[in-house]
Amino acid sequence: MTDQSKRLDELKIERDDYDRSGPGAFTLASIAVLLLAVGVGGWWWLGRDRVATVEVAAVETVSGDVAAGTVLDASGYVTARRRATVSSKITGKIVEVLIEEGMEVEEGQVLARLDDSSQTRAFALAEAELAEAKSALTETEVRLAEARRDHSRVERLVAANVATTADLDNASAEVDSLEARLGLGREQIAVAERRLEVRRQELADTVIRSPFDGVVVTKNAQPGEMISPVSAGGGFTRTGIGTVVDMSSLEIEVDVNEAYIQRVRPEQEVVATLDAYPDWQIPAKVITSVPTADRQKATVQVRIGFDQLDRRILPDMGVKVGFLDDRPPTTEVEKPRWRIPDTALRRDGDQDIVFVFRDDEVERRAVRIGRRDSGMVTIVAGLTSGEQVVVAGPEDLADGSPAKIE
Repeated sequence: MTDQSKRLDELKIERDDYDRSGPGAFTLASIAVLLLAVGVGGWWWLGRDRVATVEVAAVETVSGDVAAGTVLDASGYVTARRRATVSSKITGKIVEVLIEEGMEVEEGQVLARLDDSSQTRAFALAEAELAEAKSALTETEVRLAEARRDHSRVERLVAANVATTADLDNASAEVDSLEARLGLGREQIAVAERRLEVRRQELADTVIRSPFDGVVVTKNAQPGEMISPVSAGGGFTRTGIGTVVDMSSLEIEVDVNEAYIQRVRPEQEVVATLDAYPDWQIPAKVITSVPTADRQKATVQVRIGFDQLDRRILPDMGVKVGFLDDRPPTTEVEKPRWRIPDTALRRDGDQDIVFVFRDDEVERRAVRIGRRDSGMVTIVAGLTSGEQVVVAGPEDLADGSPAKIE
């Protein structure tokens, strides 16, 4: 055997001499157990942080009468379609105010009078000018009649060779001149009559009248103050005598969130409740939805008309309305309904949903809502009595999320 082969034999390791239960194998097993323990601990720690803390409320059972309610609720104000702050057409001094708040007035009734001394004098002057024009026309007519008689006499004299042709021409010219003056006089009378009408209108403008039947809701001026149809003279000039409201034109205006406007239809039945009379339910109907949206508030204005007006309904009153479900009535036995706080409702696309707390987790549940009233909402379908719904909790709750009650 050569020296090189001996050296290679010396470098060989006998496998039988290797101890498989030595310290190397023990170290690998320990590391694996440690990594598994760290993973389990991390999973437990992260899982503990994902348990949502929620507040819950019990589902209450209510009678069907309460729930035969609405598909949408909104609030707004009573408004008048015919409402006018009555002012004057001219600037003048108020000498008489004939209205008080609450007074019923008729169309054309006198509400106030202005100082008409200047207008009265101007009207008298226009009358005198018209009378003068008529007198001048009468004089011209008399002179024209005389000129025509002279013209006829001169014609006979010319025929008898007593007068010359020049005399006839002079008589004809006088007749033509007076006829022209007569036409001018008639035009002057027409102008004087129109001027008189202008002065008469200016005089009539000093009397302020009601534009329609209604009730006076505000009185804004007193005798001695100045009034003008435009703002003038700083804060010392009034722009209106008072405000008249046509009570037969009262209606309701509400702002509906554009996400729910598809629930509103023309002629839809509505129940209105005035803030001043919370126990009085007033039947009403949707007139129309104004075809534009408010981009700042994301709302659409809806006009609602009362089925029958009442003296207790006043302009600018606060009102809550419920848009009734107009589906045909069912002949089935009336089913129970449930009521929950409206804070439990959430919106997911086009659906109303709630989260039901059960067995330390929450369940997503689609519901159909009915009437809203005083912070509560009636549930028509989707819940059962005795369940607990989440009224406060994280926004990212999902179906099956672990939860605990606060």
